[in-house]
Amino acid sequence: MKLLRYGTPGAEKPGMLDASGRVRDLSHVVDDIGGAALRPDTMKKLQEIDVETLPLVDGIPQKDLRLGACVGGIGKFICIGLNYADHAEEAGMPIPPEPVIFNKWTSSVVGPNDPIQIPRDSVKTDWEVELGVIIGEPGAYIEEADAMRHVAGFCVINDVSEREFQIERAGTWDKGKGCDTFGPTGPWLVTPDELADIDDLDMWLDVDGERQQSGSTATMIYKVPHLIAYCSRFMSLQSGDVISTGTPPGVGMGQSPQRYLKGGETVSLGISGLGEQSASVLPSNR
Repeated sequence: MKLLRYGTPGAEKPGMLDASGRVRDLSHVVDDIGGAALRPDTMKKLQEIDVETLPLVDGIPQKDLRLGACVGGIGKFICIGLNYADHAEEAGMPIPPEPVIFNKWTSSVVGPNDPIQIPRDSVKTDWEVELGVIIGEPGAYIEEADAMRHVAGFCVINDVSEREFQIERAGTWDKGKGCDTFGPTGPWLVTPDELADIDDLDMWLDVDGERQQSGSTATMIYKVPHLIAYCSRFMSLQSGDVISTGTPPGVGMGQSPQRYLKGGETVSLGISGLGEQSASVLPSNR
C-alpha cells in the first residue's frame, strides 16, 4: 500500500496510489496521513479497502497533481548521522560507537517536488538521499526484536544540509539541518509488506542529471530495528514521527573539490520501491 497527501500546501488531502499510478481519495476514511491514522488498527482497515472503489483524483501525481510530504503533522523528525560505512569513510570520520542523533525542525518539511530554498548567507548547501522510517505504533524502550511492528512505512527523504552552519558555526549539527525546505519527504509512504528487504535497497541522487550518490541500504551500519530501539531509549516514539536513517557516499562535502548547491540546479533522487523526488533549487532571496 502506498499512502500520500495531495493538493495545495497547507491544505493537503489523504490519498492512496492505485495500481495504475493514479491517486484515489481517502478523505472520507481518514482526516490525514499522520498521527493516529498510522496506528496498526487504522492501517489494517486501509489495507482492506478495495482501492478501485475510492474516488479517482484528477491529475497525474508529481506532474500536474502536487504531492505534499507523505506524512502530515510530523511530531519529531529524528535523523541519524554517519550511519553508512562508505559515507563515514568518505567523510574521513570513524564509525560511531553508537548511533549519532540530531534533529530536523518540522518547519523544514516540504513535498517531494517542492523547491529547495538556499538560506540567507549559505555557502555550503548539500544533499543527502536517505531512507525514512515512519512510526505507526507508539512506544518507549522498544525491544529491537519488536521494533518492526512499530513501523507504519518507509519513504524517501532528502536531508538537505548547510555544512557551514552544521559544522563550522559552533554548537550542534541541528542549525545546519532544519532550514526551511530542507526536508523534502515522499512521494509516498510505502508499507513494509511491499518491500522484500529493507537492507538491500538501491539509493541514488543526481544534480542536473549527473549522478552524485549511488549506494545501498546494505552498507547501513545500524539497521532500522536497532535505530528504533535505540532512539526509543531517549524519547518516546509517537505515531507519525519520522526517523531519517543516514546517507551513502557522494555528498558534496565529500567530493574533491567540494561541490555545493548555489541555486538553479535540479536535484533528483530515489530509492528502489519507494519512488522518486525531483526539486528545483532556488537561490537565496533574503
